[in-house]
Amino acid sequence: MSINFENYINQEELLPKTGKNIIGQHNKDSIIVYQAFNNQIADFAILNQTFGGDSFSYSRMTWIKPNFLWMMYRAGWASKENQERILAIKIKKLGFLEILNEAVHSTFKPDIYKTHEIWKQELANSNVRLQWDPEHDPYGEKKERKAIQLGLKDSILEKYCSDWIIDISDMTDFTKNEKIKLDTSGINDLLVPVERIFSELSEDLLVKLGITGHNTQ
Repeated sequence: MSINFENYINQEELLPKTGKNIIGQHNKDSIIVYQAFNNQIADFAILNQTFGGDSFSYSRMTWIKPNFLWMMYRAGWASKENQERILAIKIKKLGFLEILNEAVHSTFKPDIYKTHEIWKQELANSNVRLQWDPEHDPYGEKKERKAIQLGLKDSILEKYCSDWIIDISDMTDFTKNEKIKLDTSGINDLLVPVERIFSELSEDLLVKLGITGHNTQ
């Protein structure tokens, strides 16, 4: 997989400081999402270019994140147990849009769902969970900007693995090298994947996802 990188400080100058936006590396056909796994799951995924094997469970929800630094925060830069391997998964944009269209917030949002009962019914009927969490800088400090993560299960998870994955690459060595650079030299020379706002969303989907401060940067 070809992943483009840029200086972290330069990237931050181009991104909004607040709001909820989907930010990731994407082109006209695809978007890259990140997941962290143990060695058994990661080795199978790299070899087979999909998920499966004895260690991966299709009966559990799996979470994808288009924001690299949110993945670094969650996985401790590949240091946490069962998150020692960082994978970049390029998926079809059409698949990503289908995921977004089925997504339901993990918690009740009165400005999006008319009643608590309507939200609970939508949640029960959906195979995608949506969460907005604070983004974090390379040191793990919270930002005002929010990052999206999406939980997949059942039929959507099966489509993700069988139909939508284009390529899976191991980002573990890059992750560890940049963490060493961060610890020794600070953020000035830190490289991160190029990420920009994912702006190809309908007005209805913007409302459904709760996206705020949307623009086309």
